[in-house]
Amino acid sequence: MTLRKLLVLCAAPLALNFATAANAQKTATPAKFDISNPDDVVKMDRKIQSSLKDGEEMVYYWEGNVYTRVAGEKDRLLFNYWGMNIRTSKGFQDPVKGYGYRHVSREVLFYLDPATKQVVRTWKNPWTSEEVDVQHIANDPVNGRGVSWARNESGPTKFRGRESEDKFIYTSEFPLFYPNPLAGDYQEYIGGTYQAMEIFNFIVDKDELLDPAKTTTYPGIAWTRIAKFLPWMKMGDRQGYVIYSGTGKKLKGGYAAMPDGIRKEIETNWPIYKTAPPTDDTRPNETSWTDFKKILEKKKAAAAAKAGTGAAPAK
Repeated sequence: MTLRKLLVLCAAPLALNFATAANAQKTATPAKFDISNPDDVVKMDRKIQSSLKDGEEMVYYWEGNVYTRVAGEKDRLLFNYWGMNIRTSKGFQDPVKGYGYRHVSREVLFYLDPATKQVVRTWKNPWTSEEVDVQHIANDPVNGRGVSWARNESGPTKFRGRESEDKFIYTSEFPLFYPNPLAGDYQEYIGGTYQAMEIFNFIVDKDELLDPAKTTTYPGIAWTRIAKFLPWMKMGDRQGYVIYSGTGKKLKGGYAAMPDGIRKEIETNWPIYKTAPPTDDTRPNETSWTDFKKILEKKKAAAAAKAGTGAAPAK
């Protein structure tokens, strides 16, 4: 055997080992998520909403303004605000439905005086001149209604992002129309539905979202909400709307990355909002209206107890 042949034979296994190692490295390197694959689409949705890691907490923070619109009047700036939502999620796998997840969260929004930028506790209604207590938004919980699956009764989950250079833009509109929780027994005759519209826009880094090795993404957000006057404003049958407009983002530093003002308010008066609910939370969702109803019922019970009559019997 010539020296040349011996070198070739010796080099062959070595070359094979290098090739095997290269193929293994290539296999180990994750490919991009496929926007035509429903399982990948749901994983990307979960990255936007929270994280692919079960139980990892994420925080969205946003701030903006609250205006009113009344027919025949100039729009009024009532408040500035700080808002935050702290959330987490849990993943699932089903042989038929594929990949899925459910997220849980709680959120607060604090109204600020536009002049002083301080959290307001009372507010003088400019239409009625009545001084009323301000009810900040404190919704615990605000959870996903169920598991978001890759495949469900309506078919496979489709990619909803719109490509714009190096970003994906997601837009979601939620028209709300349901019986007002404060309504009485005969509202079907006289009205009493709650109507609102919420609009969310998420602007996501494309490479970050498509990378399976990254468990979350950090979108910028824009939020608009158009709703009837809030119950604590005591506007009765007056016609008009409140309009919320704001922007923010998911924070890389989580709760600690929020501005000092909102963290101080939470830690002083609302400490439960420092953490998300447990992933198995099954409580019904809270809204400003259901929360206000509870406040009214507590006040009514306290007044009755003080008067010595006891709480009013439940219907």
